[in-house]
Amino acid sequence: QILKNGELLTLSLDKISGSAFQSKNEYLFAYVNMQLKLVPGNSAGTVTSYYLTSQGSVWDEIDFEFLGNLTGNPYTVHTNVITRGEGDREQQFRLWFDPTADFHTYSILWNTLAIIFFVDGTPIRLFKNLESKGVPFPKTQPMRIHSSLWNADDWATRGGLVKTDWTQAPFKASFRDFNAQQACIWTAKRSICNSSSPRKNSTSKAWLIHELDSASLKRLKWVQLNHMIYNYCIDIKRFPRGLPPECVITNNT
Repeated sequence: QILKNGELLTLSLDKISGSAFQSKNEYLFAYVNMQLKLVPGNSAGTVTSYYLTSQGSVWDEIDFEFLGNLTGNPYTVHTNVITRGEGDREQQFRLWFDPTADFHTYSILWNTLAIIFFVDGTPIRLFKNLESKGVPFPKTQPMRIHSSLWNADDWATRGGLVKTDWTQAPFKASFRDFNAQQACIWTAKRSICNSSSPRKNSTSKAWLIHELDSASLKRLKWVQLNHMIYNYCIDIKRFPRGLPPECVITNNT
């Protein structure tokens, strides 16, 4: 549903179907912001997704996924970076607020230097461009922005142990204030940066060369010490032949 003269969008999920939307434009690098209010109550088995993805069998993707849970239990924020069809870079977090009670801003900064995930302006994850060290980084395939609400009770809540309670349907998530003004739009097979993007000697180019300063790195560390519940970079059982190279090079968090 599109409500309030286009200012609010809701997605719904029932036993018959879920729902989704995508951006009209494709982007090759962007700073994307959107406010979400997640499914309230017993949302176990549901996933609300907000991500960028390209097309094809060797696609790139940058994921925010919000895994529902039983009433009173916290949501899990699931993040991933997929390059050329290869993922396995998950980090998961528990938020320090109730994401169903009000809208909060979730942002993805994707430039040539890094991918940074933000919640209300606080960085929760940094994935650096370490291509020079042999680590693939998404930088050649344009992506659209997508959001969806779907049933994933085969894995989403406690590894699939808790199933979706369809008596609670329809489930609804709300979206507003989508902003991709700082972005490079892909058109005619090339990337064209808009007026908020780089011009020589202009501060408007800041997002394309943005890196976390010392204060932001401290906030990132605080989130990861207090709210991270899974980090692929320390999952030795998952990678018996050795951790991915970015984990070893920089402890890429």
